[in-house]
Amino acid sequence: MNEGYSKIFVSLDGTEQQDFVLARAIKVAANNNAKLIIGHVIDSTALESAGAYPVDLVNGLETAFRNSIAAQVGEAKANPDIPEVEIVIRAGRIRETLKDEMLDVIQPDLVLCGARGLSSIKYALLGSISTFLLRNTDCDILVVK
Repeated sequence: MNEGYSKIFVSLDGTEQQDFVLARAIKVAANNNAKLIIGHVIDSTALESAGAYPVDLVNGLETAFRNSIAAQVGEAKANPDIPEVEIVIRAGRIRETLKDEMLDVIQPDLVLCGARGLSSIKYALLGSISTFLLRNTDCDILVVK
């Protein structure tokens, strides 16, 4: 019986902490010989309030995100202990998109995410993604600080 992880999902938010979170996910994936899925949700909440948002704006945000992680993705793909690396990017409301379009579809064994450290007012109003994941997923969660 293998007690390790075979499919690891890392949720990245585009902040400066994402490099550290992705580096940790790469180490965990290599240590478990696991597939690594890198996920990112382009938050469309502000764009939705304007009515509709141009597709080229979303495409530009996706390209910028891919460029921001390109070196680390190359490192992960070159690692012989990581059998596969996949990047999944969706636009939508963060919580719903992350859960419904990513985690429910991918069904990882482990999810890694960062602790953004929202201000106490934002946390009271919005909650945190890490707390949402703890309450709404069936797999292990690793919050990287």
